[in-house]
Amino acid sequence: IFDPIRDISLLSMVVRMLLAVVCGGAIGVEREFKRRPAGFRTHILICLGAAMTTLTGQYIGLVLGYTADMTRLSAQVVAGIGFIGAGTIILHKQIVRGLTTAAGIWATSGIGLAIGAGMYTLGISATILTLIGLEVLSFLFKSVGMKSSAVEFSTESKETLNQLVKKFNSKEYNIVSYQLDEK
Repeated sequence: IFDPIRDISLLSMVVRMLLAVVCGGAIGVEREFKRRPAGFRTHILICLGAAMTTLTGQYIGLVLGYTADMTRLSAQVVAGIGFIGAGTIILHKQIVRGLTTAAGIWATSGIGLAIGAGMYTLGISATILTLIGLEVLSFLFKSVGMKSSAVEFSTESKETLNQLVKKFNSKEYNIVSYQLDEK
């Protein structure tokens, strides 16, 4: 009987790596289409790298017979991916950008770990659910009217700034923050 978790033949390893490329690429295409910092190539490499890490752990434990915990390498993917994700998060003028990209990278690494472990259905299902979360929910929220814009004004007059804030508030805009640059 074929056991995808214990079958680490060359063919099985290649299939897992190719599937990781396809799943990571699918998420990457969506991110690339939206012109996000981490796109097609980044997601492919993250998913493939995570799958290869899991395969390496399985190979060390099952083929070479080392008694060390096979999941240690995979655990390091979860820790290491945080650094890559943190690099996509930007705080600019009290507006946080890149959280969805960071979360997508984290999810992609988890997909790679699952596929590398031979859990094909889980990896493919997670890819589909990730795409639904990124694309379908984004479309639904945009159609409901959730929109945000960053507008920057430059003035030395506190009165002018107060008038602008009142004007925006009267039109039912939500002002997140403002500051007066005094010289």
